[in-house]
Amino acid sequence: MELFDLMKKLTDCDGTSGDETNAAAVAKAELEKYMPCEIDRMGSVVGSTGAVGQPILLDAHLDQIGLIVTAIDETGFLKITACGGADALVLAAAEVTVHGKENLPGIIVSTPPHLIKEDERKKARKITELSVDLGLTKEEAEQKVAVGDRITLNAPLKKMLNERVCGASLDDRCGVASLLLCLERLGDLVKELPLRVVFSANEETGGSGAKVAAYSAGASEAIAVDVSFAKAPGVKETVRAKLGKGTMIGFAPTLDHAMSKELQRLAEEGNIPYQFEVMSGRTGTNADDIATAGHGAKMALLSIPLRNMHTAAEVIDLRDVEATADLMAAYLKNKAVKKDA
Repeated sequence: MELFDLMKKLTDCDGTSGDETNAAAVAKAELEKYMPCEIDRMGSVVGSTGAVGQPILLDAHLDQIGLIVTAIDETGFLKITACGGADALVLAAAEVTVHGKENLPGIIVSTPPHLIKEDERKKARKITELSVDLGLTKEEAEQKVAVGDRITLNAPLKKMLNERVCGASLDDRCGVASLLLCLERLGDLVKELPLRVVFSANEETGGSGAKVAAYSAGASEAIAVDVSFAKAPGVKETVRAKLGKGTMIGFAPTLDHAMSKELQRLAEEGNIPYQFEVMSGRTGTNADDIATAGHGAKMALLSIPLRNMHTAAEVIDLRDVEATADLMAAYLKNKAVKKDA
């Protein structure tokens, strides 16, 4: 399958934190092509080759940011709050889908600029002050929607120029795609490696899916794949990663320095494009919790550069997804060679 088609399949399904059911079903069907897998109690997709040896864990998170219905007001508008790190600044007038008894199209209400008082123009509204318009009365809405139902942003994956794509939930379905692509690159070698692959739930709301899966895996080492910030107008100068320039190899106190350097060596040896991502403490990804689960694991982090994080217009370069997959595959092939030596 072409990478864009795989990405579209993964991003077309909803899967907010704590309700990853639809996304998990799609991801599980893809992972089953390479190894037996299941959906665990946390909602994560967990696969294992069953090969003999100390497990190596590969992780990318499955959940996306979204919203939750908190109430239906007297006029039929839905009151909402965030599910994960949704950004109120970009929600006004956004097209959404409310996942009630059926999927319902909605619009987040936007106040016309003509009606905004001068002293309020520079104030960002809180998400809890926003409403969703379904075009229904209170009675009609209550028949189709309940408090606790999830809402996702409508943004089907689209091709842009120069191998770039745009859409919602690229954080971190592009990471999921990179793991699947890595397994494809490995071919028959997959069956010989003691791999645990996790498409984890609840990363956007605390990382509980990865914590549980890592504890169960008991891996000696692990690689997490997530997204990180790419250079763009308005982004602070310390952000140096560029789209299309390769995967970002993480260096941080919570990561294993030797693993990071080994990934760098293999990237240079294999002419795989890469960039650095240096962090002064925790990485803010599943890598932090995987490293300390159970007896602990040597930990590495690869990140895919992304613009407009946590919006309906996230942008990545497919070449960076491929570079991430290629570098993971090179690392695992090197492990297999050392094992046989």
